[in-house]
Amino acid sequence: IEPEEYNCRFWEMRSKYSGIEPPVVRSELDFDPPAKYHVSADVEYLRYFVSYIIQFQFHRAACEKAGEYVKGDPEKTLNDCDIYQSAEAGNAIKAMLAMGSSKPWPEAMEVLTGERRMSADALIEYFQPLYDWLVVENERLGVYIGWEPTDSTLSRHWEPNRTVVF
Repeated sequence: IEPEEYNCRFWEMRSKYSGIEPPVVRSELDFDPPAKYHVSADVEYLRYFVSYIIQFQFHRAACEKAGEYVKGDPEKTLNDCDIYQSAEAGNAIKAMLAMGSSKPWPEAMEVLTGERRMSADALIEYFQPLYDWLVVENERLGVYIGWEPTDSTLSRHWEPNRTVVF
């Protein structure tokens, strides 16, 4: 992306991938990306992606240890698990956290989950009841799913030393 396209391309990607559009018309005279903390602080988004996925693996493992989750048991589902006051779950989490940063995260994850690899299986299972309900409800209501990216709030072309009129 060329510097003279930074702002408009930023908003194009926000619209395409997140369905977010600017509240008012923007152009290359504006420079919005640094207003996003992660851009100005140079913080990688990948860490959020990884943490979001593995938190559900941690949750599932803790629920299993607490006896509050059994795969396939409609009475002990992952999305309805409560590990409150479970010494076994608490001790397993404590053992993982006690490693601190002394070991790579896959080794720490293995202490709690028995797995060294990140997997979205627990996340998918957790949200499956909601997903199933949304499919039926959206079909019943005829809801359009998704968004169409637009450029209705972007003014791509401007000339230096010229006032941009929107």
